[in-house]
Amino acid sequence: MIIRKAVVIAALRERGQQARADFVDRELPERIDSTEHGGLLAMLHLDPATLSDETSP
Repeated sequence: MIIRKAVVIAALRERGQQARADFVDRELPERIDSTEHGGLLAMLHLDPATLSDETSP
């Protein structure tokens, strides 16, 4: 599943995790592959399925 980086950043900022959002903004591509970056998403406690409504095709 491909997730837009902006969706991940917004989810982190909503939680008040500004430093993590800044890290994601610097380090990840605009289109995040949940297979390739699944470990990072898990570390950030983000479930790709919960972001699926806002993912790009």
